[in-house]
Amino acid sequence: MPTSPTSRPLHVIKIGGSQIDDRAFLARMVQTIVAIRRQGIQPVIVHGGGPEIVRLHNEMSVSFEVVEGLRATSEQSLRLVKMALNGIANLRVVRYLINGGIEAIGLNGIDLGLVRVEKQCLGEIDLGRVGRVKQVHAHKLAPLLAADIVPVISPISLGMDGLSYNVNADHIAEALAIALQAAHLVFITDVPGILIAGQLMRLLPCDQIDDLIAGQFINGGMIPKTRAARAAVMAGVPSAMIGDLDHYQRGEGTHIVREN
Repeated sequence: MPTSPTSRPLHVIKIGGSQIDDRAFLARMVQTIVAIRRQGIQPVIVHGGGPEIVRLHNEMSVSFEVVEGLRATSEQSLRLVKMALNGIANLRVVRYLINGGIEAIGLNGIDLGLVRVEKQCLGEIDLGRVGRVKQVHAHKLAPLLAADIVPVISPISLGMDGLSYNVNADHIAEALAIALQAAHLVFITDVPGILIAGQLMRLLPCDQIDDLIAGQFINGGMIPKTRAARAAVMAGVPSAMIGDLDHYQRGEGTHIVREN
């Protein structure tokens, strides 16, 4: 059984790559982290880095393909993905937190053997160096959390075969929330939450998600977030939320719940 490494309520907060590109967002993110820490909440941040990945691929004239929301990753592409995520994106988030007076440290799934994965395929489609989470060694974060240091985690992770793999950041956030016995899993987006016919859904029961995806009410990048939130809740995380920074800080947004 997983054990929580801290007595304080722990929130796993996932932020996207497009948000890391937004300096105004990063400044507000720091304010939000300061505010929730004053409330006694311990944050763990997971981030993506899509725009930086695309820029590096374009600059280096390296092609890539996205299959069902997963970025197929060749050996050449993986080098650029690691540069974008572990370097540019991770350092930027940590820099903003440190400048905001928050003790933070940049990590990835390879550091300390934190996240172990296996190669992921989609049926007969070989995605290259794309991984699926198999193990999270949450106890490795305990000394950092006990010292009130905020981990900022890039989704590059360690394969069971000893190689490095690109992993969807939503899936890393889900797995960490489960392993850390987090009180809350948060997916920060640029919208207030899941909108159905223009109306914000305050509560979304797990058993309605597949129908809403099939009906294309939930689409695009919201699909992996919603599925990851559902998986975490079904695995025992008390609550999961999708929404923007303001709604998160107010306890609003769309909350994924087990039952209506």
